[in-house]
Amino acid sequence: VYSPALTDFICMVKNTSHLFITGPDVVKTVTHEEVTFEDLGGAKAHTSKSGVAHLAFENDMEALSNIRTLFSYLPQNNTETPPTVNCSDSRSRCEDSLDTIIPRDPNVPYDIRHVFAKVVDDYQFFEIMPDYAKNIVIGFARMEGRTVGVVANQPKELAGCLDIDASVKAARFVRFCDSFNIPLLTFVDVPGFLPGTSQEHNGIIRHGAKLLYAYAEATVPKLTVITRKAYGGAYDVMSSKHLRGDINYAWPTAEVAVMGAKGAVEIIFRGKEDVSDEVASYEHLFANPLTAARRGFVDDVIQPSTTRQRLCEDLEMLSSKKLSNPWKKHGNIPL
Repeated sequence: VYSPALTDFICMVKNTSHLFITGPDVVKTVTHEEVTFEDLGGAKAHTSKSGVAHLAFENDMEALSNIRTLFSYLPQNNTETPPTVNCSDSRSRCEDSLDTIIPRDPNVPYDIRHVFAKVVDDYQFFEIMPDYAKNIVIGFARMEGRTVGVVANQPKELAGCLDIDASVKAARFVRFCDSFNIPLLTFVDVPGFLPGTSQEHNGIIRHGAKLLYAYAEATVPKLTVITRKAYGGAYDVMSSKHLRGDINYAWPTAEVAVMGAKGAVEIIFRGKEDVSDEVASYEHLFANPLTAARRGFVDDVIQPSTTRQRLCEDLEMLSSKKLSNPWKKHGNIPL
């Protein structure tokens, strides 16, 4: 079972594929639990609960077809560049719907897939681990025929907060893309790390650091678009300028701050009964991307409808990027 665990991607077929350390009979003998093959180590268990497997399919034919699609995005080895395909989707395609796709109310969720699908070639996206840690979306797409790895917070799940599972899921994907020379395209809408004793006691600090480490270590082109919230440490780890991001854009709806206005004001003015004026003042100052842009944390505040054109131009500019980390035997990622 550890042989597939060492591979880059694990694909399973529902009701026929099983992965486990010990089978149901041994589990019953040792722990007195009665469990079926499917519940213990089936495709659903490993793609939605454990995160061991990346993709699950209905049958062998569907699995083989999707694996061929996955291979089409990847180079043959780590010394090659990812394959480029012919593209009829113009870089100057303007998506006016992106100008209004973000809800005016910052607490209203939306599907981030609908955002980046309008930016990539032909609206095509091959998602990896779609059923695990749904609060972050990862997968492959193309920009002008070039393969890119997409990482995006999902406001529809846990408001887009980063938790342990999401951090590990994204970190592994970022490291894979960096290993095979695949540029990274990151869409940010993150209100922070998920709070709570469960997350703290299970090591959210250590697991969250994996994502920070992965982005900081990556030497491939890194492009980032902040669509709405970018708060606190979670903003930091999502391919920010502080982690050697090459190009960082913000939409006019972006908010780059330590935390939301209400929470920040309640801490700053603790004990004061009426803080409505202070909340309004904080929102005026920080509920926009301008302060971050003035400090150089954002390269430009762009019109959402022009996002595709800007990213295509940047990827072309960065196609010859050469960056190497200082020599060392190996890094010590916080496993």
